[in-house]
Amino acid sequence: MTGTTHMRIRTILAAASAALCSVALASAPATATSTVSAAAVTAAGPHGAHASWPWNLVDRSPGLVRPKALTVDRSIGARRAAREVRLAQLLYTFWDTGDRKYLDAAVSPGFRDNTLPPGRPQGIEGPLFASKRFRAAVPDLTCELADVLVAGDRITARLVFRGHFTGTFAGVTGKGQAVEFNAIDIQHAGRDKIIEDWHIEDNQTLLTQLGVTAS
Repeated sequence: MTGTTHMRIRTILAAASAALCSVALASAPATATSTVSAAAVTAAGPHGAHASWPWNLVDRSPGLVRPKALTVDRSIGARRAAREVRLAQLLYTFWDTGDRKYLDAAVSPGFRDNTLPPGRPQGIEGPLFASKRFRAAVPDLTCELADVLVAGDRITARLVFRGHFTGTFAGVTGKGQAVEFNAIDIQHAGRDKIIEDWHIEDNQTLLTQLGVTAS
């Protein structure tokens, strides 16, 4: 992907994220959105912020990743909000583990990637392809769900991927060096599952850490 394309996608995603924030704030009273960090929840104890909006929306099933910070538009209603938060948890548990069952639970069979990188298959096979490729290079790859913003039928997430380059990538064999890079996703939630997305990863940082020159 060219530098111009990267910049264009960054601009689109930044504008979309800002627009979602504006929609959430403009469509309801000042108290309609809530942002709480995981640290604040921990400080409040299990019977404090855990029982209040928006943390009451989080699925605490074993194995699911949980957001570190969460902002939710109250105007969409608790049931819909909980469903969309859970979709985010399922999707990013897939990225955290590589286990397809989480992807199948989160993404519609007709899913479309609107920022499809060259060489990646369209549809649900795309994330599977990308995950397998990442894990060939970084077998211990994890995905931190650092921020989640839910507004209407859009889920915006900031992700932090971490691990160690002990595999191979583009003909380069890792030496165990640490890898850490960010990504921003915008997911379009349909009636039951995610139907399309837009995303951008900090590929320059990743390639530098891997010691690979961008083609």
